Amino acid sequence: MSMIYIVEDDDNIRQLVSTALQAFGYEVTAFENTTSCLDALQRNAPDLLLFDIMLPDIDGIEAVKRIRKNPAFADLPIMMLTAKDSELDKVIGLDAGADDYLTKPFGILELKARVQALLRRTSRSRRPAVLTGKDLRLNCDTRDVYRGEERIELTFKEFELLKLLMENTDRVMSRAELLNLVWGIDFEGETRTLDMHIRTLRQKLGDDAENPRYIHTVRGVGYRFCE
Repeated sequence: MSMIYIVEDDDNIRQLVSTALQAFGYEVTAFENTTSCLDALQRNAPDLLLFDIMLPDIDGIEAVKRIRKNPAFADLPIMMLTAKDSELDKVIGLDAGADDYLTKPFGILELKARVQALLRRTSRSRRPAVLTGKDLRLNCDTRDVYRGEERIELTFKEFELLKLLMENTDRVMSRAELLNLVWGIDFEGETRTLDMHIRTLRQKLGDDAENPRYIHTVRGVGYRFCE
């Protein structure tokens, strides 16, 4: 039975989501603030974390950033539950390290489907801890990236993009596939979000879009990492 943590300060929503997920067969522990959740994480990590953004102590965005700094929680699936529904709010939440973003009000069946999808994605067989390609070395556990002996500082989403491309070396990955796998299922952001992250990733790697060494653009389709 999968364990799900819920962090939500609204008593009614917290109770509704808890009851619904328990009815679907999940074990649930609910918290009304971030501090109590972070304390619980040090003792026992759940299989999935649902986080509200507007919280009384530490807001959800800052909480997710703190959680992602711990390599032990690098693969912990996190979904944001919030009333903030603009594209910018979604991008901020996802860039902080969230895997999916569900806006209020939401349907219980949609919540169930999103939870199931996230758990399926993270139950896939574990990939190698260290990925290499040309002079790049990416450590999936410590989330360190090196070009030769130089350490490259990447944001959470930049790291996830590079990791996914290196895991699928020489395979063309479509924009839709990358958006789905890196930003979450049914992410509605325009492809400029992806292209912007590819551009900044290339800059940090010292890659040239016109004569790329690592990430190649396949026009009209997507991107691939070339060995």
